[in-house]
Amino acid sequence: MAYPLTHRQYYEGLKAGKLLGLKCRKCGAITAPPKINCLQCNGADLEVAELSGQAEIKTFTVIRVPPEGMTAPYVVALAELAEGPWLMGNLEVADPGAVTMDIIGKKVTIGHKVVPADLYSAGEGVAVTFSLK
Repeated sequence: MAYPLTHRQYYEGLKAGKLLGLKCRKCGAITAPPKINCLQCNGADLEVAELSGQAEIKTFTVIRVPPEGMTAPYVVALAELAEGPWLMGNLEVADPGAVTMDIIGKKVTIGHKVVPADLYSAGEGVAVTFSLK
């Protein structure tokens, strides 16, 4: 089975400044990041769609005890895309340790950052980021 959008293509799109997802031809729902089936109707007839990159913060956590190779504090957030799906990423703010519940509901723009290889990965990666509007 050929995937319409692989994770590699998704991450390469992020690096190029594009947020790519999948649109279900059956129900019209958007899925991001890419999955093999539509998350709404479980359909497999999906086409690649470029998304707006606009979202709203729904919840977050401040990481204060990081995994090896990371520096704390940093903020991991879940944001609802304008097109519907939720996406997890790092919220880029000047002082992550000072983030409060006031951040919930704030509008953000989606970007990316390149994550260097570490002891546990297969090489360089790409992480989704959120920037406050």
